[in-house]
Amino acid sequence: MSRFGPRPETPKRAFRDTWREAVVNIAKAFDLVWKAHATAALSMGLITLISAFLPAAQAWVGKLIVDAVVAASRSGTASPDFWIALQPVLPYLAVELILITGSSVLSQARTLVEHVLHARLANQINTAIIRKALSMDLQFFENAEFYDKLENARREADYRALNILNGVTLSAQNVITLLSFAVLLFGFSPLIALILFTTSLPAFIAQNHFGEINFRLLSWRAPERRQMNYWESLLTKDASVKEVKLFGLGEPLLKRYLDLFWKAYREDTAVAKRRSLISLGLGLLSSLAYYGAYAWIVWRAIGQSITLGDMTLYLALFRQSQATLQGLFYNISGLYESSLFMSNLFSFLSITPAMGATGVGKKVPHPIRHGIEFRNVSFKYPNRDGYALRNVSLMIQPGEKLALVGANGAGKTTFVKLLTRLYDPTEGQILLDGIDLRDIDPEDLRLSIGVIFQDFVKYLATARENIGFGQINALDDQPRVERAAERGGADTVVAELPKGYETVLGNWWERSSDLSGGQWQKMALSRAFMREGEILVLDEPTAALDAEREYEIFQRFRDLTAGKISLLISHRFSTVRMADRIAVLENGALTELGTHPELLARAGTYARLFNMQAEGYR
Repeated sequence: MSRFGPRPETPKRAFRDTWREAVVNIAKAFDLVWKAHATAALSMGLITLISAFLPAAQAWVGKLIVDAVVAASRSGTASPDFWIALQPVLPYLAVELILITGSSVLSQARTLVEHVLHARLANQINTAIIRKALSMDLQFFENAEFYDKLENARREADYRALNILNGVTLSAQNVITLLSFAVLLFGFSPLIALILFTTSLPAFIAQNHFGEINFRLLSWRAPERRQMNYWESLLTKDASVKEVKLFGLGEPLLKRYLDLFWKAYREDTAVAKRRSLISLGLGLLSSLAYYGAYAWIVWRAIGQSITLGDMTLYLALFRQSQATLQGLFYNISGLYESSLFMSNLFSFLSITPAMGATGVGKKVPHPIRHGIEFRNVSFKYPNRDGYALRNVSLMIQPGEKLALVGANGAGKTTFVKLLTRLYDPTEGQILLDGIDLRDIDPEDLRLSIGVIFQDFVKYLATARENIGFGQINALDDQPRVERAAERGGADTVVAELPKGYETVLGNWWERSSDLSGGQWQKMALSRAFMREGEILVLDEPTAALDAEREYEIFQRFRDLTAGKISLLISHRFSTVRMADRIAVLENGALTELGTHPELLARAGTYARLFNMQAEGYR
């Protein structure tokens, strides 16, 4: 079993176990409903209670009306005056009008409450899923199984939670209604009542069986659904449309999407056909039982064993009993199926982060006096065999500018992920002023580090927010935003925007302004400078900048990073040589360390790479 819990495609469990899980999930779903809107949940309960007694009351009033009409017609004293003739039945008609009106009011009230609850539930569940995702370590987001769990958790969760509420309330309503019917029906014929109730059981069992099949089918299909979403996104988003058109990928990729759709369609249709055929056969069984009871009650009325009012009452009870019983079984089957789907949500919400807190929660020392030490650090990514870093030992002094150099896959970005505690070392320690990073409050650590990754985010928000997100609690500090923009070069970009800092960036929204790759990188670089921590990490910070702007920024590199520990990753050696020291990583190991002149004099890997790049400019 993985850390994500049991997969939905585990072997079928005993009926008793699945129902026990269903009951637990129903209780958890009610807790979600209560937290979403307690008043609406209570209102639903009250509506259910009142609605449960209405069918029996309406049937009984109908009997009284028929008996009163028959009695009046047999007495021979019927008056030609409309109101006088109706006097024997007027009280019953008034009561029936009140019951029917009340039923309509309750129906509309239930619809309104469901609408309110659905909106609040969707928000409650989506918020819980997002918060859980935020609490997860980076390694989860690099694991396909996690995305399958996330997909299943999102799928129909709010709809299923509302179904559970409706299923429980309607089942309770059906039970109360059936009990009120039973009091009347068993007084007439216990055998007929028993036949009517038991002929609906096979349909209930079949619905449960197909509900579990449907759940398993949809849960197994999470990877295929994600693939379909990916192909759809690739074919419809601006980031990929140029290559799709130029390489003629449209129809070939659309075919992949359609292949997945038709595979799912055939599986769903096969289950639906079986479900329909079996449901039809069981429905015919119920209908035969109903019409047998119908014939019996008519025969009793013809023989004058019962009154016409009694016949009307019992026919109504038989008809409604069967419908109510089938509704009860249908609701219970729906409850069972929905509870299985909710297990996906609760399973996802129960995932625990892999990087546990030590409980120490120390703060980052300010100022940093001794620096950062990697002590015999090795790291292996989860579910991978080889080490990304191997036995790395390195000391970075306060205020020092360190550059990391190496081929792709050498371990540079992994080094940064460990420093920012997106991962913990597999072996060894990373110390900040002698304190193990695992003993420092993660939020406080990250607040002390300004970072720009090479795959930085382009926020489709205002220019001010794109920069200010670097220090979210200073988002409204305009002078600080402007200082960060100047340091990262975004000030020249903002100056050209139609609404300055309040211009919405990107091309998704109306009246927004898209940027070039270099302009977006200036925004990201400025965002890193927004953070006034003592550690700055720049992972390919100038990759998309033109040569002139890159030269301008790195002429000011020391001023921009004054007083900060700066970690610089770059493939451009004109940038790297400005660092105090340069560390060379090869296959996850630290092979060279020194200043630019020292490494050139050593004539090792750094000197070879530097000379190769310099030769390309001659």
